[in-house]
Amino acid sequence: MLEWKKTMQDINPRLRELSTRSPDTLRGVALLGSAGERTNHLTAKTRELIALAVAVTTRCDGCIAFHAAEAVKLGVTDEEMAEALGVAINLNAGAALVYSTHVLDAMDKLKQA
Repeated sequence: MLEWKKTMQDINPRLRELSTRSPDTLRGVALLGSAGERTNHLTAKTRELIALAVAVTTRCDGCIAFHAAEAVKLGVTDEEMAEALGVAINLNAGAALVYSTHVLDAMDKLKQA
């Protein structure tokens, strides 16, 4: 397992470096990240739980580190986290199942060609 605080410490300087080379990209990402705060239809905890579930499905360790740290600050419980991860696990399994139909389709069409 990773050392999550170190992961964030390793990523932050590189993000600062990237922001000097492509400032509009980082501003755009920051704008996307703060959009939910402006509409505030979901709570901050809910947004972090969604972020953690998505981080799992996209296999982004840096995302996990930063969003887990924020979830801890917001008081996300172990039970809330487990439920969000259950959704992520379900979607990964479900997505693999549904996407498997693409393989069936490809195989059928390639056999006809």
